[in-house]
Amino acid sequence: DAETLEFLSNAAVRQIEFVKGAVSVDTLPDPLPEACFAGRSNVGKSSLVNMLSNRKKLAFSSKTPGKTQQFNYFVVNGQDDVGNKFHLVDLPGVGYAKVPVAVRREW
Repeated sequence: DAETLEFLSNAAVRQIEFVKGAVSVDTLPDPLPEACFAGRSNVGKSSLVNMLSNRKKLAFSSKTPGKTQQFNYFVVNGQDDVGNKFHLVDLPGVGYAKVPVAVRREW
């Protein structure tokens, strides 16, 4: 149930912060283990990042498909010296995006 999932995420995610948005291999952050969310457009990937972080506006979410247009990297437990830190990555959706044709051509 939702209450159990929230309890587990709060136990595993002690601290989280946005690192950067990457648009190419050259702009990726320093390597860490990664967990990423991939799926269709407007399915709730960014909302899941917000739920796991227990913050409403860490990852931008919208009702308009196609708002996430880069790989958004968040470091989880970045202050942790034990080796429990990792990247949580919010990926752009696959499928429909409500963007201008010129933007779509650049993808």
